[in-house]
Amino acid sequence: MNFGDLQSDDGLVLLNNFLADKSYIEGYCPSQGDVVVFEAVKKVPSADLENALRWYNHISSFDDAERQKFQGQRQSLEYYKRQDNQEKHESKLSSVNPDDDFDLFSNNDNEEESEIRKQRVKAHIEENAKKPAPIAKSGIILDVKPWDDETNMEELEKNVRSIELDGLIWGTSCFVPIAYGIRILKIACVIENKVSTDLLEERITEFEDLIQSVDIALFRNTPQNEEKSFLQHLSVVESADVS
Repeated sequence: MNFGDLQSDDGLVLLNNFLADKSYIEGYCPSQGDVVVFEAVKKVPSADLENALRWYNHISSFDDAERQKFQGQRQSLEYYKRQDNQEKHESKLSSVNPDDDFDLFSNNDNEEESEIRKQRVKAHIEENAKKPAPIAKSGIILDVKPWDDETNMEELEKNVRSIELDGLIWGTSCFVPIAYGIRILKIACVIENKVSTDLLEERITEFEDLIQSVDIALFRNTPQNEEKSFLQHLSVVESADVS
């Protein structure tokens, strides 16, 4: 999160770029990271910085007492910068293919070695062809809205998690205040393609005494190596916009 000086125009441009695909500084719900950056900004971003302005207006909609209750521990700006760099480093490492143990473009003139290399490439392709195709999965963040501020949100969440479908896995969740004491349930799940979002929404809204509506806040393809991270990290849930 290399924002630079957040009181300068250049710093706000960097913040705007960072928030292009994120709703919060760290994760998918408002956290102390948002408070630290919000306090460092000092001024409302201009209208052309739409991502930064959207985030700023959302965080400023909470009063000081509410912001103090945001999850997480307050850290320095430098801390959040290091966190972002670490994520980028891990992302680069995860993109390395362990099967790539040979150089397809080696400029070796030795015909025997060239033939061996071709055989290895062929064997590599054939081996991969035998592997079963990965099951297509999607990561979803749902916004489940109650009728009013008197709704028992713990019971609401318990009912949502009671839904069992072949190909559905529930993940982490959090309650997010929106207005007038009303909170919504933000909950992550991963579904296989055989599970339709229409069916999932229909099953959730069957609890009509507790639930007014359900919206999809985030929908994205989730590779198998990212499924566990998507389900377990609250940061995934916290970044989806609250409508």
